[in-house]
Amino acid sequence: MNLRSMLFVPADSERKLQNALQSTADALILDLEDSVVTTRKTFAREFAAQFIEVSAANCVAKLYVRINPLDGSLALSDLAAVVVPGLAGVMLPKITSAADVQRLGYYLDALEERAGIAQGTVRIVPVATETPAAMISMGSFTALTMPRLAGMTWGAEDLSTAIGAISNRDADGGQLSPVYELAGAMCLCAASAAGVPAIDTLYSDFRDPEGLAAACALSRRRGFKGRIAIHPDQVNIINSAFTPSATERERAQRVLDAFAAHPESGTVSLNGVMLDIPHLKQAQQTLGLNV
Repeated sequence: MNLRSMLFVPADSERKLQNALQSTADALILDLEDSVVTTRKTFAREFAAQFIEVSAANCVAKLYVRINPLDGSLALSDLAAVVVPGLAGVMLPKITSAADVQRLGYYLDALEERAGIAQGTVRIVPVATETPAAMISMGSFTALTMPRLAGMTWGAEDLSTAIGAISNRDADGGQLSPVYELAGAMCLCAASAAGVPAIDTLYSDFRDPEGLAAACALSRRRGFKGRIAIHPDQVNIINSAFTPSATERERAQRVLDAFAAHPESGTVSLNGVMLDIPHLKQAQQTLGLNV
């Protein structure tokens, strides 16, 4: 499942949901958590369910729902409402470990059966770094079986609040402080270990397309496969950044051809540069081949 761009949309806003249908996002995240006030939670989950049932069949984007935290009082009501035909996945916030993902999977087993949905259809993308407990239990993603896991993303805002930080950025407001840089790196490594794509966190200034493009280029170089969007104007920039260019694909094909010409060799030379098996695997990934 391609998850270059995942666009957040408040689930209680019909206007924003209809506008989001015109975007080129790979996934829409109908948000029941932070963007919906408490008094509108019930309306939001009911409206999200209706939107999925009506829109999923003709929507290019996969439809996800970010539910409220699993350990709170709202999550089961969220799930009971939104697990309907057409739901592609659930984004799970504020986890404490991979056990939360596994537990959500058990709930989905029952709810899919009730809704007449094939078992395993609804996938899960956890927000993996929003609590201190999650940070120190990231290794749990290599210890549990989670067939519904579709990707992992991370966030710095809730984590900084949880640990009592004044800000998650350095004094000049530029770079993320080390603990939050670590959070992104741990998400990246945990996703790789679990065999799913890592989705980078949001870029908050939606009026800064140049900054977003630069941030996406950096995160792709680091290994992320996509990024969260908070405004439709961000989607095309994100999609472009996480799609290999024609030049990249041409070079990757030359790498594959070089190795194909020397099938008994673990190293080859291309334009005077020595390449080995990791370069071959990178080229295969660029071309979307299974490695």
